[in-house]
Amino acid sequence: MAKPLLEVKNLRVSFKMYAGEVQAVRGVSFTVDKGEVLAIVGESGCGKSVTAQTLMRLVPSPPSVIKEGSSIVFDGEHEIAKMSESQMQHIRGNEIGMIFQDPMTSLNPTMTIGAQITEGILKHQKVKKSVAMARAEELLTLVGMSNAKERLQQYPHELSGGMRQRVMIALSLACGPKLLIADEPTTALDVTIQAQIIDLMRDIQQKTDTAIILITHDLGVVAEMAHKVIVMYAGKVVERGTLDEIFYEPRHPYTWGLLRSVPRLDSDKNVELESIPGTPPDLYAPPVGCAFAARCPYAMKVCQEIDPDHFVIHGDHTAACWLNHQDAPKVEMPVGIGRGAHG
Repeated sequence: MAKPLLEVKNLRVSFKMYAGEVQAVRGVSFTVDKGEVLAIVGESGCGKSVTAQTLMRLVPSPPSVIKEGSSIVFDGEHEIAKMSESQMQHIRGNEIGMIFQDPMTSLNPTMTIGAQITEGILKHQKVKKSVAMARAEELLTLVGMSNAKERLQQYPHELSGGMRQRVMIALSLACGPKLLIADEPTTALDVTIQAQIIDLMRDIQQKTDTAIILITHDLGVVAEMAHKVIVMYAGKVVERGTLDEIFYEPRHPYTWGLLRSVPRLDSDKNVELESIPGTPPDLYAPPVGCAFAARCPYAMKVCQEIDPDHFVIHGDHTAACWLNHQDAPKVEMPVGIGRGAHG
């Protein structure tokens, strides 16, 4: 059996602050195979972006600390959690690319687009500048930029938001990485441009067979692109499975809440959209039991006292919720989600 391209085990990341230690990521584990799209979803502050940036070792240390026992194995041999900065410079941009949330703040305003795209190519591939510039022009054409040669001479402020995001995608693909991490790649864009960027990323993934980790809270984007999904809450994975399992057979109340907050066009019922009441817990002092218990309408006494392990639903579909225990009371999935919501 082939090894996964990326294997994350028991990843724990904390931030040491004056007031104490913020446990931002608490024992996250997942795998990504070659050519696969994994979506990581959850509310703001659940640990998605810290997880993604830790994979690239971009979280400043101090104040961040990758805890002992955390493991991030890339391509079957590189233990990223223990790599030095000089070792990471070979991996970062070359083997793993990243698309950031806001291209305006991620691109250098003092450098031309061409200089920024060729910087990584010149560093990692040791080619002549003319070859790197030709590659940059090819990449801009690949991501759907018109007049690619002229765009290389422009600065970020001369481009629209959608064009800057295309530049970010071109930049992340410059060295032909095996894995692409997209952190909220469509957040700052309008709906029409969002759809274009999603189509572009899906097209590139199919053409290049690049694996993608998609960090988002937009379940519409997930439905368009992902093969597998992990749902995060309060720094932990609470449910994992295939796209169909998470969308049509979810088994965690938090996943139900996320799905009920999204409008559906395939429902034959007049189902009201619902928000999840309450707020996420303070990760300075995480709760003893299930972190979602205070907001969960189905919480039981055991939920307040013991943090549940992942219960296997079927195959690789698991959910960390006591409702999946054989002795738990049977709870019907809320109206408006699951296969029963289809018209």
